[in-house]
Formats: sequence, structure tokens, C-alpha cells
Amino acid sequence: MREPTFLILTALAGGPRHGYGIIGEVNALSAGRVTLLPGTLYTALDRLVAQGHVAHGRDEHVDGRLRRYYRLTPRGQQALETETARLRQLATAAETRLRALRPRTA
Repeated sequence: MREPTFLILTALAGGPRHGYGIIGEVNALSAGRVTLLPGTLYTALDRLVAQGHVAHGRDEHVDGRLRRYYRLTPRGQQALETETARLRQLATAAETRLRALRPRTA
């Protein structure tokens, strides 16, 4: 799973969000490293909806503009849990090897 996809699913694990809400949450989760453009986000959301990981929630009109909300599905939650476990396992392996490189102090 690519990092932007992981971050989108993580953002939606906090509750339903509209597009710009997802963009802001991804930016916050990544400490500003990942900035999604609207076109990139909506392409990813279309793919995630097609995969059954995300569902369209509700629409609302704000200042004459449509806000479409998205939510994480049970399938999306499972995908996020699986990817989180995979990343944790990789991070643990890296930490173990890095510890072996550190000089030992008495």
C-alpha cells in the first residue's frame, strides 16, 4: 500500500470527512510531508470506493458548493489494520538491526 493511500484510510478511521478535510488530515498526520492535491485525492478515493475500502457517506451544500463525505468501510478498516501490522513488523526489524549498530556503553 502506498503512503498516501495509507494516510487517506487513516484519516477516515477518525470518522467521515469531505475531500478538503481529508487533505488537511493527511497533511497533519504526515507532519506536512504529504500534501495531496484535489485531483490526486479524488482519483485515489474513486479507486478506494471501487475496491470497497471507502464508501460515499452523505452530501451537504456549504456556501453553494457540494461537500461529499466519505467513510471507511469494514473492508477498508481491515486493510488499514493489515497494513499497520505489516509496517509495525518492518519497523521492529529495522529497530532491532539499528540497536545492533549502536556502540555499547558500560
